[in-house]
Amino acid sequence: MLIRWWRAIMPPTKLERDLAIQCVLSAFATGSFLTGTAVFFTKVVGLSGAQVGLGLSIAAAFTVLLQLPLARLADRFGAKPLWVVASAIEAALYFIWPLIGSMVTFVAMLSVLAVFETAGRNARNVYRIAVFTRETRVRAMAYMRAARNVGYTLGAGAAGVALGLGTSAVKVVPYLTGGLLVLNALMIATLLPAITRTLPESTDEEGAATVAPPAWRNVGFVALAACNGVLSSNQVLLNLVVPLWLVERTDAPPALLAWLFGTNTVLAVLLQVRASRVADSIEGSLRAVRWSGWAFVVSCAILAVTHDTIGWVSIVLIWVGHVTITGAELWQSAADWGLTSELSDHRRLGDYQGVWGIGYQVEPIIFPALYTFLALQWGTPGWLVIAAIGVAAAALSHPSARAAERYLVRIGAPVGV
Repeated sequence: MLIRWWRAIMPPTKLERDLAIQCVLSAFATGSFLTGTAVFFTKVVGLSGAQVGLGLSIAAAFTVLLQLPLARLADRFGAKPLWVVASAIEAALYFIWPLIGSMVTFVAMLSVLAVFETAGRNARNVYRIAVFTRETRVRAMAYMRAARNVGYTLGAGAAGVALGLGTSAVKVVPYLTGGLLVLNALMIATLLPAITRTLPESTDEEGAATVAPPAWRNVGFVALAACNGVLSSNQVLLNLVVPLWLVERTDAPPALLAWLFGTNTVLAVLLQVRASRVADSIEGSLRAVRWSGWAFVVSCAILAVTHDTIGWVSIVLIWVGHVTITGAELWQSAADWGLTSELSDHRRLGDYQGVWGIGYQVEPIIFPALYTFLALQWGTPGWLVIAAIGVAAAALSHPSARAAERYLVRIGAPVGV
């Protein structure tokens, strides 16, 4: 029974297993540091909470500006070489963190780190689209997403131990992160195969080879990236709005938050692969978008009423609302992988990943402030507005995807890759 269960949750091919292990390593490393970020920079470096927040915002804005040019590096230099180099430099930077002693050096280091994290993430996304066949691509990404959840959980646990031991142990966390990321870079370097899949040549009516236009000209794809960025704001609900709502607007005990996050992690690990099966085509991916949108709306509707409930009713409704947000997360992720695989021009995967990533980069800038204001200041009407935002994004995704598809046909982009 145990062997059968193990085989059921493990990826079926060696490359998928190797990438899943790599995801665990990477997420373990960054999860351990992120969990203790606030304590490290306030207790060890000596910055204020406001300075830490400002530094993170500056780095985020810096990343948005560089998202597209960094992504194009994968097209110029190759996805795997860029991924290896960016990961190695990222690892090295964590060994320098203990030397940070001022706001200026903190912002500078955070910005440099954001550059290489972004370059590496884009290169990774290009690699995993290009290295897998159309039939296995979304499934492989689902296994990797589940593995990353495992890694983040392990990292949070390690950081929790360090926080419990005190400031001296917290000082070790950057070295732990750097060491794990060194192993991560070495593993990436040994991944096989390198990208050797050739694309069918595209030609014009006279038989001459065509040059792929830049991704920003595909207006449908740009609009779809924006819609996906809005739908990905389920993370803001999960990690920020619901915890604040629970503490400030309901009578549910704060200890419930641990159960909510635990449930989310378990469901993401166990159900991500199953949820991804629907996204096997453009139509299937759009179906996942609709399901994600409906789950988003149902969650907002449930959470909106918990302001007036009491006792176990509040606890159960908040838990159900959190589970439905998890459903929105799982289907949105599946739709993400399916749509980027099917609607990117594979001659310029890095460029298309850059455009797609801008939606994700804008999400943490806009939605934390917007959603917390709507939910905490407006109450039930605010939750209805949040739900309407999700519905609009899901609805607009459909014409945007079709427009992106028509554009790829019009420019002669390779199909079936």
